[in-house]
Amino acid sequence: MQNFTYNTPTTVYFGKDTHLKVGEIVKNYGYKKVMIQFGQGSVVKSGLLDIVVSLLEQNGISVVLAGGVEPNPKLSFIREAVKTAINEKVDLILAVGGGSSLDSSKFTALGAYNNVDVWDIVMGKVVPKGAIAVGCILTISAAGSEMSNSAVLTNTELNLKKGYSSEFNRCRFAICNPELTYTVSKYQTACGTSDIMSHTIERYFTLCDDVEITDGIAESLLRTVIKAGKIAVENPTDYEARANLMWASSLSHNGLTGCGRENYLAVHQIEHALSGEYDHVAHGAGLALLFPAWAKYVYKYNLPRFSKFFRNVWGIEEKDDDIACQKGIEVMKNYFKSIGMPTTLGELNVPESSIERIADLCTYGKTREVKNYIPLGYQEVVDILKLCI
Repeated sequence: MQNFTYNTPTTVYFGKDTHLKVGEIVKNYGYKKVMIQFGQGSVVKSGLLDIVVSLLEQNGISVVLAGGVEPNPKLSFIREAVKTAINEKVDLILAVGGGSSLDSSKFTALGAYNNVDVWDIVMGKVVPKGAIAVGCILTISAAGSEMSNSAVLTNTELNLKKGYSSEFNRCRFAICNPELTYTVSKYQTACGTSDIMSHTIERYFTLCDDVEITDGIAESLLRTVIKAGKIAVENPTDYEARANLMWASSLSHNGLTGCGRENYLAVHQIEHALSGEYDHVAHGAGLALLFPAWAKYVYKYNLPRFSKFFRNVWGIEEKDDDIACQKGIEVMKNYFKSIGMPTTLGELNVPESSIERIADLCTYGKTREVKNYIPLGYQEVVDILKLCI
């Protein structure tokens, strides 16, 4: 087990009707002016936004609305939100929505506090000295951004999607009511399930030795998500399934399932290139497509680890490690298919002819290799993507 620092400063308010406490929660923190960031209509149509605004105003808190956050949040939106946050002198940014609203809020908080272009922060040209406070009311279980130190944004001018991690990205609080996810579509529920699983699978497969306690936590979480995801897709108002997914979303990306080892998130980096080039691709769908292909490409470089994973998580009973892995990859692929996730690039409307372009984006013009059981350079990424045809 390697040395590690585990920091989870976010206060979580979890359960039924917890969103109704937002006014009281924000008031107790002492915030006076809140920017609410939200997506493209669902929180408005459901009436949730009106409820949140009313509860804040009842507690003497001023509200600035910043709606229209897109999936794969865009740099252009964030730049405008930064200007507004500075001009309005907001002291809290409240994300009402899912990972996109959260990531947008985090970058707005960084840009406004430091009064800089957030792209300079992402590219390492500016080191932030702090951030405006961020909180959230979660409406979809997926990204885990409510408890993570990371955020991702897309620069549409460059077709480049990049992440940025900092302790300044941690939310002060996260309000997590599973009931607010009842209206999430079957497809987005499946995407969220895939995203949650991916965050833990990425941390499970590293270049480090086994860490028994962390492995056990990760395996248990994955088994729970596999079961709950299937139930939630089939029965959207099953509270226990939705609750398990929501809590797993937070635990899968707050560092817990990676304690004691180094993490690289190799498949995420390929997916960021994919959805950076093709903005219509949902992050979770891209991950569901890529994980079986990646596993098929690299499993032989660590048979003991992969066979342990497929036995303990997917219930494969085959004694031969190689055969267990082959069977496990098919079981995993079929699971993603069963909840409505894609198994080919064509299902995502991504042409085969784009494979080299995606690999080029992932490897920064063939100038880097992604750490993995074997270094994933340009040709390796091409080969993995070809397994998705």
